[in-house]
Amino acid sequence: MLRIKTPRQKPPLPRGSILVIWEGIRNTDQGILRERGILEPGQSFLLLIPRAKVLEGIFCPGGAVTNTKSIHGMPVAPGLAMAPVHVIRAAPEVVPTWSLREEEVETEINRLQGAIETVSQELDNRRLKLISTGSADKEAEIFAVHRMILADPSALSRVQERISSERLNAESCVQDLIHVLEKSMSTMEGNNVRSYGADISDPWRVVLQELMSSEREALVSGGERVVLAAAELTPHVVTYLDRARVLAVITETGGRFSHGAVLARSFGFPCVVAVPNLLSRLEQGMRVIVDGDVGTVQLSPDKESVDHFLERHSRRVARLEVLEAQADLPSMTSDGEPFEIRVNIESVRDLDMNGFEAGHTDGVGLLRTEFLYMERTQFPSEEEQYRLYRRVVEGFGGRPVTIRTLDIGGDKQLPYFTTPQEINPALGWRGLRISLEWQDLLRVQLRAALRASAHGPVNILLPMVTSCDEVLRVHGIFNNVRNQLQDQGYDVRADIPVGVMIEVPSALLSLPRILEEVDFVSVGTNDLVQYLLACDRDNALVSRLYDPYHPAVIWALEFVAKSSAAAGKPCTVCGEMAGDYATALLLLGMGFSGVSVSYNFVPQVKYAVRGTSTAGARALAQEISGLDSGDKIREILEQTRNSLHSRFKTQT
Repeated sequence: MLRIKTPRQKPPLPRGSILVIWEGIRNTDQGILRERGILEPGQSFLLLIPRAKVLEGIFCPGGAVTNTKSIHGMPVAPGLAMAPVHVIRAAPEVVPTWSLREEEVETEINRLQGAIETVSQELDNRRLKLISTGSADKEAEIFAVHRMILADPSALSRVQERISSERLNAESCVQDLIHVLEKSMSTMEGNNVRSYGADISDPWRVVLQELMSSEREALVSGGERVVLAAAELTPHVVTYLDRARVLAVITETGGRFSHGAVLARSFGFPCVVAVPNLLSRLEQGMRVIVDGDVGTVQLSPDKESVDHFLERHSRRVARLEVLEAQADLPSMTSDGEPFEIRVNIESVRDLDMNGFEAGHTDGVGLLRTEFLYMERTQFPSEEEQYRLYRRVVEGFGGRPVTIRTLDIGGDKQLPYFTTPQEINPALGWRGLRISLEWQDLLRVQLRAALRASAHGPVNILLPMVTSCDEVLRVHGIFNNVRNQLQDQGYDVRADIPVGVMIEVPSALLSLPRILEEVDFVSVGTNDLVQYLLACDRDNALVSRLYDPYHPAVIWALEFVAKSSAAAGKPCTVCGEMAGDYATALLLLGMGFSGVSVSYNFVPQVKYAVRGTSTAGARALAQEISGLDSGDKIREILEQTRNSLHSRFKTQT
C-alpha cells in the first residue's frame, strides 16, 4: 500500500493530529467538505481544527475509511461488479513515493537489482542484434555505453544507500539519482557536455520504467478477478488491463467522455470516475460493489447489499443472454432495410475475449492501431504489424476490416517516441499530422496493411483530417507503397477503399470536396463534439459543456449523411454515440449506412434495429431535427429507450 513519505528528520505525525487534519483539508476540494456537512457555507477551514477527532480516518494517511458505505461518482460505463479492489497508487506518468517498513528494505533493494539486470540484459541483446547485422556499429556502441552506465558502482551505491537510510521505495530513489545526474551535468560549460546529462540518465530512466511496471505485472500475473482503482484512467493504463481479470474500473478523477472512459466502455467494464478522495478510502483487497448504471461504489458491503447485488446481477445476466442468443441474426430493419453494425477493436486480444463472435458483426469498422504501438517498448516492425493485421483480417472471415492509421498525440503517447510539450495538445500534433511529417511511420503501416489485404477485404481510414490536400498527399504515398509492394512480388488486393474520419470542423465544411477523393467517411463523434463546441472533453472545468446531443452536433450529423448520400458514398459513425441503441436508430433515420460500436453493444443495437422500421427511424430523426435543446433531444431518446425496454419485457 502506498504510504505518505515523511522526512527522516521529523517523526511521523500522530493520527488525528491537528497538523495532519489541516494538510488533508488544505488539499481537499471545499465542495466535497460542504457536501458531507463537515464545512458549512461561508465557514473557514480554520473552524475545522477543533473537530480533528471527528475527521480522523477521513484525511489521516493510512487511516480507516469513512463511515460512508456508498460513495458517488460519475457513471461512464454501465454494468455491475463485485470483487476485491486492486489499487494503482499513481498515474503511469507519475513516479510514486512511499515509505518502507524496516523488514521491507532488503526486498526493495533486490527489486532494484532485478530491474537493473533486466534492463542490462535487454541492452546486451539489442547490441548483439545490431552487431549481427553489421550495419549499425554506432548504435551498438550506444547500447554498450548505456550498459556501462548501469554497471557504475557509485550510482548503484547511492540508490541503495537512500533506500536503506531513508526507507523509500526504489522508484523514488532512482528518480532522485536521475535529477542529480542531470543537474550535475547542466552546471558544466559547453552545450555538448550539458547534453550528456540526458545521455547518462537515459538508461536509468529505463530502469525506472521497469520498476514502475511492477504494478502492471502484479495485476496481470495473479488469478483473482478484481476491481481496478486508480487516480486517473488514462489510455496508457487501459492498454495493460487484463480483461480476463478486471471486472470494473473506478477512478478518483476523469470525465464521461475522456479517452480512458471511452476505452473502458469499449472493453465492457462497468466504470465510475470522479469519485472524491477514492484512494484514501480504499485498502488493497477491500471488497467493493460497483454500479456503473448510477455511478456508486459500495465499500465493504454487508450481507444485505451483497444479496441485493446478486439479485440485480442475475436479472442482468438473463437479459443479456436473451439478446446474445439473437445476435447472430442479420442486421436489418423490420421492413428489410440493411443497416451495418460493425465492431471497434483495440487489439488482437479482443478476438480472444470470452464470447467474442466475429460472425455476429458486419466486420471491423475501426481498428485502433495506436494500441498496437502503445503495448510495445519500440516501434513495431512491418512484419510484426502485418502478422497482427492478418490475424484480424482472417478472424473476420471475409468481412471488411477498417484499419485506422496511427492516431497518437494528446493523451495517447508512446513511451519510446518523445513528442513536444504542448499548451493545448488536443489542438496540436496528433493523428494524420504526425503521420504526414514522419512519413516512414505511415509507409511501414501502409505496407503492412496492404500486405494483409491479400487475406481478406481491408479498408484504410485516416484520422484527424482537416483538408482535401492532406487526403491527396496520402493518396500519393498510398499509390507509391502499392506499386512498390507489387514490384517486390507481394499480393495486394485490387480494391482497397480509403476513407476519412470526420472529426474536425474544417473537414466537415469541406466534406463535398473531400467526398470526391475518398471511398467512404466515418464520423468520430468523440472528437467532433469537442471541436464543434470548443470544449476539451478531458478538462473537468468544461466537461459539463461537452454535449453529444447539442443541436449543432445533430445538424453536423445530418449534413454528413445527406452529403454522403448525394455523393453515393457510404457513411458510418464510429464514435461513442453509435453505441447507444436509441441514438443508433436516430442515425439510421438520418441516412447513415451503419455504425461501428464496441462488441459488448452489438446485441442491443441489433435488437433495436431489427425491431424498428425504416419509416419509424426516419420519423424519429425528423422529430429531433427541429429541436433547439439538447435536453429535449435526450428526452425523446429516453422515450425511445423506454419503448424498447417495454417491448423486450413483453417478448421475454
